[in-house]
Amino acid sequence: MSIQTPQKPLPGAYIQTPAVSRFQPFQSRQPNAVSQQQNGTQQQNGTQQQNGTQQQSQALSQQSQSVQQGGQRSEAQNVPPIERAAKAVNEALSEESQYPDLDSYIGQGISSEYEVTTQPAWAPFQKTKMHPIPDRIFEQYNRAQVSTIMGLFADFNHAWVAIDNALYLWDYTHPNPDLVSFEEQPHTITAVKLVKPRAGVFVPAVIRLLVVATTADVIIIGLSAQPAPHGGQSVALYSLKMSAPVKGLDVNIIEGSDSTGRVFFSGRHSDDVYEFTYQQEERWFQNRCTKVNHTQKGYTTFTPATFFGQRAQQETVVQMIMDDTRRLLYTLSSRSTIRTFHMKANGGLDLVITKPLGLTLSNVGHMTSQSDLISPSMAIVSISAITAQEATKIHLMASTSTGCRIFMSATSSYGHYSSSSNAPTSMQVQHVKFPPADATTSNSTQVTPYSSSPSINTSSRSLVATRSATRFAPGYFLAFIVKDQQSGSDLLFVSGPDTARIARPQDQQRLTRYAELALWLNLGSRAEDVGLATEPFAASSSPVGFGNELAVQFDKPTSEIAILTNTGVHVLRRRRLVDIFAAALRLGGGDEGLEGEVKKFIRQYGPGETASTALAVACGQAFDVTADSRLARILDSDVLEHARKAFIEYGGKPLFNENSMLDQSMPAIDLVQPSPRHRGLSRYISRLVRSVWKAPVIRELLTPTGGLIISSSVSMNKLKEISQDLTKLKEFLNVNKSFIEGLAGPEALGNVKTKQDEVCLQAEHRALHALVILIDNIIEGLAFVLVLYDEKIEETVLSLANEVRQQVRNLSYEGLCTTALGKQLAKYLVKAIVNRNILSGSNVETVAEALRRRCGSFCSADDVIIFKAQEYVKRASEAGAEADVCRDYLNESLRLFKQVTGSLSMEQLHWIIENYVSLQFYAGSIQLCLDKARESDRGGRALTWIQEGRPPGDKRFEAFAFRRRCYDLVHQVISSVERSRTESPDMIDGHLTLAGRRREEAAGEVDTSEDEVFQTDLYDWYLQEDRSDRLLEVESPYVITYLERRSSDDIAHADLLWKYYVQNGRYQDAAMVQLALAKSQFVLSLDQRINYLGNAKTNASTTRPDLVRSMRSEVLREVSDLLDVADIQSDLLQRLKGESRITADRRPQVIEELNGQILPLTVLFNTYCEPAFYFDLCILIYEAADHRVASDIKATWQNLLEGAHTQAELASQGPQPWEMVAETVRGLGNRLGLSETMFPVGDLLPMLKRYAFNFQNNVGPDTWVVDIFRDLQVPYESIYAVLENMFYNDEAPFQRRNRRFIGNDIVYIAAAWFQHSIRGSGTIFGGEDNALAVSEMLQTVMQSELDERRLEECQNLRMRIENMLR
Repeated sequence: MSIQTPQKPLPGAYIQTPAVSRFQPFQSRQPNAVSQQQNGTQQQNGTQQQNGTQQQSQALSQQSQSVQQGGQRSEAQNVPPIERAAKAVNEALSEESQYPDLDSYIGQGISSEYEVTTQPAWAPFQKTKMHPIPDRIFEQYNRAQVSTIMGLFADFNHAWVAIDNALYLWDYTHPNPDLVSFEEQPHTITAVKLVKPRAGVFVPAVIRLLVVATTADVIIIGLSAQPAPHGGQSVALYSLKMSAPVKGLDVNIIEGSDSTGRVFFSGRHSDDVYEFTYQQEERWFQNRCTKVNHTQKGYTTFTPATFFGQRAQQETVVQMIMDDTRRLLYTLSSRSTIRTFHMKANGGLDLVITKPLGLTLSNVGHMTSQSDLISPSMAIVSISAITAQEATKIHLMASTSTGCRIFMSATSSYGHYSSSSNAPTSMQVQHVKFPPADATTSNSTQVTPYSSSPSINTSSRSLVATRSATRFAPGYFLAFIVKDQQSGSDLLFVSGPDTARIARPQDQQRLTRYAELALWLNLGSRAEDVGLATEPFAASSSPVGFGNELAVQFDKPTSEIAILTNTGVHVLRRRRLVDIFAAALRLGGGDEGLEGEVKKFIRQYGPGETASTALAVACGQAFDVTADSRLARILDSDVLEHARKAFIEYGGKPLFNENSMLDQSMPAIDLVQPSPRHRGLSRYISRLVRSVWKAPVIRELLTPTGGLIISSSVSMNKLKEISQDLTKLKEFLNVNKSFIEGLAGPEALGNVKTKQDEVCLQAEHRALHALVILIDNIIEGLAFVLVLYDEKIEETVLSLANEVRQQVRNLSYEGLCTTALGKQLAKYLVKAIVNRNILSGSNVETVAEALRRRCGSFCSADDVIIFKAQEYVKRASEAGAEADVCRDYLNESLRLFKQVTGSLSMEQLHWIIENYVSLQFYAGSIQLCLDKARESDRGGRALTWIQEGRPPGDKRFEAFAFRRRCYDLVHQVISSVERSRTESPDMIDGHLTLAGRRREEAAGEVDTSEDEVFQTDLYDWYLQEDRSDRLLEVESPYVITYLERRSSDDIAHADLLWKYYVQNGRYQDAAMVQLALAKSQFVLSLDQRINYLGNAKTNASTTRPDLVRSMRSEVLREVSDLLDVADIQSDLLQRLKGESRITADRRPQVIEELNGQILPLTVLFNTYCEPAFYFDLCILIYEAADHRVASDIKATWQNLLEGAHTQAELASQGPQPWEMVAETVRGLGNRLGLSETMFPVGDLLPMLKRYAFNFQNNVGPDTWVVDIFRDLQVPYESIYAVLENMFYNDEAPFQRRNRRFIGNDIVYIAAAWFQHSIRGSGTIFGGEDNALAVSEMLQTVMQSELDERRLEECQNLRMRIENMLR
């Protein structure tokens, strides 16, 4: 209770109130009232919303009521959480699989849209490392006499150099690689190519063929590869003794078909296409190796290249590429003519299309106006095949010397060519991509978003002087530009598709545009070769979904491109969206910059993709190149924290579909679209599990001998990797669930303002919670599969029934993790594993433990452990309680039971406890019961129910009720322990007995338990058994928590709480409890409350070294203030009990009001004291309320004196009026402690003198007024000063001759002061100045017609003063 200002204004002012107490009184909990108050608050908030929101909320309420009345529920609402989550993942996978195919955004027309950035954070590629060329290669190079050529076998991380007749290979990733050489032939090497061999020709160890062309022969060499210790691959060359003569052709171009193993080549001085054929053995009319010319008759090979000394301008092949998906071979000639050859199944090769440069320019001319970049002066410098897996219409990309990319499609008579069996007949230009804007015209360093209507720049010369270019799926484009002919170094322009924007364009109504991110890199040297160092990219096996890099960014290795220059091998790494986002967060530049980066990400890629990417970064999925050129995860705390905030703060809100509100058949919750945060989470989960989701758990293969081999369709390392990523995701969600809207729990409902907001939040929680459950299921499902393959899986599967085995064969990971059938099949497999181990005599416990620990919800291994533990209990019973081995058996059984506590039924638990108690295994009984209780309520619902005051009708009570059943068993064990004390003592001859030690172990388990719910129930049980003394003896922090919680409802618990504090020396806490009791709503009399306050004051006054003084003073001040108010109320109560002015009907009500809670001073003053004219109590209220208005105080004193005088006059007997007045002033003065404010001597002394003069003249002693103040020990100088002022003021009635009355008092008080001062320090009147002033005053008083006695006394006093001053 806080002291409050009276409501009725007092004379002159209001009472000033001290600060509100920080110690709140105990309040009885009233759930209904609280609920009503909350409802009222919600209604008040609701009235502040707009009319539209009110109508929506009303519609929601009506809809909910109609659904309940009709008893209908939608199927969506009845869907189990795991199925709901599986549906969300499947929808995300389906969305990812619908990524636009290349044909959809590279359509008929032209474009020039790029985002060329110089910001490292937004770069689509990054240089990871430059591997220098080994010194031994340079040593060989210095010995070169004829020629030197270089190249890459990037898929093996190897580079090669041909120096004259020698070929050297080395692993460019190794810091000190060994050289693999081929020097067994004498001719100069002109070309080298690594191709795949035709199946069945060579031994399996030969995985590649190294085709080496010399000035005389084409030689094939076998190549094998093995994993190297350092992590790369080591290659070995095998002589196959296969070659074909090519003298005079000067072979410089070689190309191979991966699907057929065919090898094609061409020479430096012709446009003919040859094939190198090879077979395992020689035949009658065919050698093992030969060459075939597919374009001219054989004799033309020997036609001389000159005519009458004039060399003809011969057209030659400058590039040859293969498209195995369509069985097409493309060649580019020196005249920019593109030829298409069709590979027949019988080994033939037909020229089907010839596309001269002029025809290509003609096709382009129909798409765009005149452009200097597309003219006869330019040349096609390279071509790149686009496979049927990537696109249906587009077949080829040609790069020009001006930097334009021309996309072409081959057609047949039936439309676009798509079959590999039929040849195309024509080729048309489909699309032209012009170079990016020149740096001089676009000098912005920021990545700018595409405009709604982008202009097409057809005149940019930024890529003019492109020397060569190449393209890798799904659209990585590299152009090598010679900006300075003298330097001999290349400038690299590299671009890649902006996958996220293509997948989800900003404008859904417009056609998807060919969005690309690009950057410039200075290689500092000349590029010799370029190759893909990783597996070719493919997100799917069909054009739709093929280029979705987002879908596989956590599932497949990131693409890396190796570029060989004359100084070394540069490696470019494709940066994933998650890497770009993490780098943007890292380099964002402060909070404002980071916020801008996140918002920019949302604008470009949408909130769903941003949430998914931020979540991936927060889970440690982002990588970056370190300062020492290593690729490492981005685990900077700042980056992870910013990503966490981005996911939480920018995850969006769920959206209510207002258009469907009229559909009364659907519950409102099913009309809510989850937030982008939910989409991002489901999208991230789908990307983690996409490679296993639809894959079968097992794959059966038959051996040639009829045996069964069962293998996994997914590697074990991949399963472990997915499990680890999901575990990180689970930990992230668990740590941040209180901040994520939808996972924060029911307390988040307190922030909603409308019914619609509440429904949206419930829908969001339902969706997110389902995904959390799915994550757990997948983690355990993967763990189960890992355990399954650790066993002898063939024997396990063969032991299943045929029907079950067929179901297991068809079981996918999705079915295993999301369906009831999957769990049932997992149980069958577990039983099969256990049975097999039992039959083989293996340790069943080890298998069961592995299953329980890694995938508990999928396994029934608990039954096996329970059975084994029960066997140990039986063995212990057979051995007897006194046997040494008995305790070993019991401990082992307890260990096993603890492992499967959650699976124990109550019947089993009763059986265990009965046996444990009979064997005196008390501590184990208590441990098991507590573990079972804790296991049944992992979420702590029972504890929160207790902490919230045990609200009735709450569903959490069920959790508490089950735990209490376990605790009842503990109570039985404790009772058994107590009864056993009568059977055997604890000590014998000063030594602890075995029974005593077992009882001590049980007591230790009870007292040291950290189960707060158990401790709460135990204390309740103690009090029910009337053992409060035992409760006060317990040394546990839970005792205080328990008593504090129950003190709000029961005064007996509150009394125990402060007694517990006092017993433990915590007097300050005891005082606070007693103060709260005095202020509480409990039914207590005023005397009881005053008693609590008195004890609280005593405890608060007790000092301890570790107690903060300010805290003690604050509590002591509040107790003292409240005790003053209580004393006033007590005085008032006693007076009113005998007050004759109160009617008999009113008296009990008044006494009841005052003999209870300590009332505010406002009530005491306005309701009782002032109306009853209890002016002395009014003054005490002034003091308690710190009311300092002098006029009010003076008036109240005047009323008090008049009341005392009147009361004395009305009394027939008793003290005289002056005695009554004197006693009243004296008593109140003592109670006020001579407060200068409430006991103003300057006002009271003149007031009393006037009273004595007017009403009591010549009655009583003439100095009775002054004596009052002397009795109250008012300082003499204060009394003297007031009298002196009265003497000089000459106020009525003390004027003229009446001044002598004041003079008499002055002489009287001066004499008393003189006597007092000479008895003390010896200095009269406290100093010489005061003595002179008193002497002068006495001389003046002598002239005021004093009484003879006072005059003589005054003269004598003055003489003594003068003598003392001399």
